[in-house]
Amino acid sequence: MAKATKQSILKTGFSYPVSLLRPINDFLRFQLKRLERNKKHLTEEDPFSNIDRLSDNAAPDADAEEQFGHARATALRRQIERNIIQTRRALARVKIGKYGICEKCGNMIDTDRLIIFPETTVCVKCKKKKEIKRRK
Repeated sequence: MAKATKQSILKTGFSYPVSLLRPINDFLRFQLKRLERNKKHLTEEDPFSNIDRLSDNAAPDADAEEQFGHARATALRRQIERNIIQTRRALARVKIGKYGICEKCGNMIDTDRLIIFPETTVCVKCKKKKEIKRRK
């Protein structure tokens, strides 16, 4: 997108119509509640959250199973926490009228990307740049 076009989008305050944003907002709120429920469930499921495990003199294989269960729950919980943050960011962009506009470059995010990943706040180009930087 040309620089002049990008600036004109930002100056005009382009945003999607409320009739289109309402279902997206509802979906993102539902998604956020689901993620928070899953996070709570994982916390309860974590073997290390069981107080009885401290007094249990289990066999080494049971201890290894607890270690694996804890590592799995921790990894999943971290991923869910990242998804919660991303969903909240998208909800904030809906609220301020900037949903669908890349927070890095200001260009419009492709609608196909928004359909597949409605909680995204960056365009594909900026996401690729970030991934390349991260790999270096």
